[in-house]
Amino acid sequence: MINNRYTAEGIGTFVLVFAGCCAIVVNQAFSGVLGHVGVSLVFGLVVMAMIYAVGNISGAHLNPAVTIGFAFAGRLEKKYVPAYIVSQVIGALAAAVLLRFLFPTSETLGATIPTVNVLRAFVMETILTFILMFVILNVSTGHMEKGIMAGVAVGGTIAIEALIGGPMTGASMNPARSLAPALVSGHLTDIWIYIAAPILGAYLAYPTCRWVQGPNCCSTVCQKSSTSV
Repeated sequence: MINNRYTAEGIGTFVLVFAGCCAIVVNQAFSGVLGHVGVSLVFGLVVMAMIYAVGNISGAHLNPAVTIGFAFAGRLEKKYVPAYIVSQVIGALAAAVLLRFLFPTSETLGATIPTVNVLRAFVMETILTFILMFVILNVSTGHMEKGIMAGVAVGGTIAIEALIGGPMTGASMNPARSLAPALVSGHLTDIWIYIAAPILGAYLAYPTCRWVQGPNCCSTVCQKSSTSV
């Protein structure tokens, strides 16, 4: 069952990066057929779908920053973190390679490239990830989503943040999602923003959740439950 969670994370992240970045590439290649709203919805909907598909197996983190955020909060044992992240990165890279095959003329493959200065991009990615992680912590038990509406809450948050942050930074909130197309396309400028800022944002969400929810946000019971899958 433990190995299944890594497979689930790899497949889930593959689907996320393939669908989301494919939407960007298709929108660029076919005269804006999806539009900014359409691309944003694709990211939100695919995350929602993957939460319902593999959330019961791995928690459907699909994002190294989320995995690290759960570890910060004591909801996921740190020994699981490296394998989660490796699985996510492998899944994301596989998606980017497939996109290169399908769209050989695409210059960026949906890579996140900031349109604002470095400081503003870093702050935006930090805030976006903070909001995402705050929502996730509040709709999860341990490192697993709880309730039938958890996927809607998380997917909806991603769609909203993509709508407002996409034009500035690409609204990544996810190191694996940014790293994979950047590596395959060769657009590595400012990639550190998309690694450091989401991790910082995820870290800041934990004390905020504790402040709002009290000890129940990240209690000993939650920590124990993270090893039960």
